[in-house]
Amino acid sequence: MIGDEKILFSGMQATGNLTLGNYLGALKNWVSLADEYTTFYCVVDEHSITVRQDPAELRKRARNLLMLYIAAGIDPEKNCIYYQSHVSGHAELAWILNCFTYMGELQRMTQFKDKSAKHADNINAGLFTYPVLMAADILLYQADVVPVGKDQQQHLEITRDIAQRFNSIYGDVFTIPEGYYGKAGARIMSLQDPDKKMSKSDENTNGSIYLMDDPDTIMRKFKRAVTDSVGSIAYNEEQAGIRNLIDIYCACTDKTPEEVVREFDGKGYGEFKPAVGEAVVSRLKPLQDEFHRLEKEKGYIDSIIKNNAEKASYYSNKTLRKVQKKIGFPERIR
Repeated sequence: MIGDEKILFSGMQATGNLTLGNYLGALKNWVSLADEYTTFYCVVDEHSITVRQDPAELRKRARNLLMLYIAAGIDPEKNCIYYQSHVSGHAELAWILNCFTYMGELQRMTQFKDKSAKHADNINAGLFTYPVLMAADILLYQADVVPVGKDQQQHLEITRDIAQRFNSIYGDVFTIPEGYYGKAGARIMSLQDPDKKMSKSDENTNGSIYLMDDPDTIMRKFKRAVTDSVGSIAYNEEQAGIRNLIDIYCACTDKTPEEVVREFDGKGYGEFKPAVGEAVVSRLKPLQDEFHRLEKEKGYIDSIIKNNAEKASYYSNKTLRKVQKKIGFPERIR
């Protein structure tokens, strides 16, 4: 543990463009966690290369993601925001943990099956051992808690299994992480298919609102949002499209579903959709303005990248050296 606070680790991949769902479901809620935890927020670029990436584009997306963390309100002085690839301990610990992870465990991972189906021409070893690197990400900082959605619970479970297996052999080396189920973020669904989550990898770009979409694009996407033929603004399971729009409106205005239903009682979808779009435009404008300001502050962003990589390396090395000693690697001569 660092100081008296528990440690929280999380991160996002440096691929695709962050969506409104990423912001309302996770990023927005990370802002206040520095008051409760020592936080490490990783720009996950090593995981990104399990799928082929354009090098220049990957570098650009990684930097943009780091700036979006800050633009969303995550203070880089209070939170350690860094590139995964700048801390060699992630890869070093991952190799060691590979030797404590069973093939059968990895073969059961849902994400490996899904990505293998999508990228049949590139089923690489990194895709298979992806969960071990994720375990290393978490265990390297002795994280007490990890924010997890339903799609990440399996990764947390294998992380716990690996840590417990290692500890049973070498003693209490790793903290066993728990899932963080604090204030629930909004679960935002696709505007074109309200039965599936809004995703930055969705091939239909009209289904997602990206954080840097301009106001005209946002309004156009909401006007095209899939609804139903009922014609009334109601919050129920049967009207999935309208329910999703109400969730988005609530998340952007801090109103309850009941308040929204009353506000639009007797009004049609043609009036409700633009209202949701305007609420999103207003919510994203401060973030977009701050992002554009940060783009011009190259020296400041470079200093954040350098200083936080050093901070992350300092803390991660404590765990890595302990692990290396436990398994019998020769001590480094300084």
